[in-house]
Parts: sequence; structure tokens; C-alpha cells
Amino acid sequence: MNLYEHTIIARQDVSPAQLKQLEDKYSKIVEKYDGNIVKLENWGLMNLAYLIKKNKKGNYIHFKIKADGKIISELEKNEKIDKNLLRYLTVKVKEFDLETDYFKKNDEKGIINK
Repeated sequence: MNLYEHTIIARQDVSPAQLKQLEDKYSKIVEKYDGNIVKLENWGLMNLAYLIKKNKKGNYIHFKIKADGKIISELEKNEKIDKNLLRYLTVKVKEFDLETDYFKKNDEKGIINK
């Protein structure tokens, strides 16, 4: 089994219920092919570096997946035809960083900006 970090960017006008459906849809695809989702993170609505399909912002969802390569190709095949997604990216890693939450707000970490 290989380790992958997989990030999808959904359109900015997608409702929270639709975001939950996207998480469930792609989680079920991984589980259907005997993969394992180690961690699922919803990074929320963030600015894009440039316009993508007339969108300035996107909802980011990040999966840490332990699976075979065929699962990733199945995920990407489904993501190509999903109209709610702007982009997706899969990166093969050697190990997961499960402690660090990169996109938490500063006050949630206990740091107060002045």
C-alpha cells in the first residue's frame, strides 16, 4: 500500500451540504477499492492564486489516503467529470504528518495576533 495526499478544490458557491456529499462520495470510492482514509481535513473557503473557471475562491478538502495506485486513477476519473470541482491534486508521500494542522486559524492555535 502506498501513501497519498489528495486535495480537491470545489467551487465557491457549493453549499455545506454539497461539500459533505463530495467528502462522502470520494471517501466511498476509496473504501470500495479497499483503500483507507487516514485523515480527512476540510480546509474551508480560500482565495485562489488566479481565476479558475471564473471563480476567485474555492473550498479545499484534503484526504490522506493509504491505498494502491488503481484507487487514485479511479478517484481522478470521477473527479474529471464532476462539475462541482475546479481542480484536484494527488501527491505520493513517504509518511504522513498527522500532528500539524496547517490551515487552522491563529486564535484556534492559541496565538493572538496584535
